[in-house]
Amino acid sequence: MYKKLFFALLTIFQLTVPIDTLQAQSDKTLITNTIQQFFEGMRQGDSSMIHEVLAEDVRFLTVVEQKGAVMLPEVKVEDFLKTISRPRDEVLDERIESYEIKIDDRLASVWTPYKFYLGDAFSHCGVNAFQLYKSYRGWKILQITDTRRVERCP
Repeated sequence: MYKKLFFALLTIFQLTVPIDTLQAQSDKTLITNTIQQFFEGMRQGDSSMIHEVLAEDVRFLTVVEQKGAVMLPEVKVEDFLKTISRPRDEVLDERIESYEIKIDDRLASVWTPYKFYLGDAFSHCGVNAFQLYKSYRGWKILQITDTRRVERCP
């Protein structure tokens, strides 16, 4: 009797909630967890925690304007990871305000407004634009492009 009830409920559930919707929700959670691990690694100064969620050829870029010119400097991943693991008194705390996640198959784009703090002191704000792909070992960050400013922060 319980078996029949279980299968009946399972069938009703499958008819009312498409599988691709469940997968998208699961992927959104996994993507959010990947990004959260990246920033938790920053807070803890743990470069290996960050490295786990990065694709092999990951890129870090920043959109900046200097003297009327817009530039897109790239930070070397090795330099970034060394900076993270360097002992310091203040915590590197990037506080994500929201996640706007778009997924198609094994590709995802995520828009995350943020405020960055050194310890308790506000440093700057902006937006991160993440590109991720779903590998056989989970979602990996392919690229992070960000903006940085000290004014017009929400």
